Amino acid sequence: MTTAVSQAPSDEQIIIGSHTLNSRLIVGTGKYATFEQMQECLEISGADVVTVAVRRERLVDADGRNILDFIDLGKYTILPNTAGCFTCEDAVRVARLGREILRGLENPGFDWVKLEVLADTKTLLPDPVATIEACRQLVDEGFQVLCYTSDDPITARRLKDAGASSVMPAGSPIGSGQGILNPNNIRICMEYLKEDDQHYPVIVDAGVGTASDVAFAMELGCDGVLLNTAIASAGNPDLMADAMRQACVAGRLAFQAGRIPRKLYATASSPTEGTILRGGP
Repeated sequence: MTTAVSQAPSDEQIIIGSHTLNSRLIVGTGKYATFEQMQECLEISGADVVTVAVRRERLVDADGRNILDFIDLGKYTILPNTAGCFTCEDAVRVARLGREILRGLENPGFDWVKLEVLADTKTLLPDPVATIEACRQLVDEGFQVLCYTSDDPITARRLKDAGASSVMPAGSPIGSGQGILNPNNIRICMEYLKEDDQHYPVIVDAGVGTASDVAFAMELGCDGVLLNTAIASAGNPDLMADAMRQACVAGRLAFQAGRIPRKLYATASSPTEGTILRGGP
């Protein structure tokens, strides 16, 4: 007997600003060995939003092929990002460029941006001051801003106050594959960000290494996960894309179900009343 794969019903959609996502998994398009491999993994992942680095991504490869020719612009909403930017000015400029490119392509992703303003090349951690400044400016220019940030709850709250449509705390450094290093901080971020709006979208961005990291993020109550390297650099990207898709669904279901409390001692899973013989101490 074949069991159908669970699909997110309408009430499980995630809303970010004016955009409605059917999948809570957002995937990137970088680091793949070929455009063909990327194309296949996007399909397997089940994502309906894919992110493209406007500044860093090689839009045209050595053979003159454009990455956008391998992304179905009628199927996927593109989320342009400002990866590789280290100043507020650069990030705003790249965001504007992404908007113009996608507007010309008539893709619905033209009005939003994943904002990254990095502090240095070694850690790729965000510059909190420049990120908040860029967020304010982009919001003033009409962008719906999804902000990559650290797992610091205070910075997360200030980004929301600056008008961010979604705050995206890192599980661990970009591309490190370390998973979620500080779940308590993620919990506090969600508490602060959702205190006056339980539907405000909080998405873990960066550091995912494998499917269990995605499931854990969703079990914490995060609204989604954004990842790239964990699929693109896996030994078998196709299999990992499928694993990430299923982990996202499983983690969300587990969060909704509610896990049992952790206990110090054992609790019998079968009833002890009415047993034939009762032995032991």
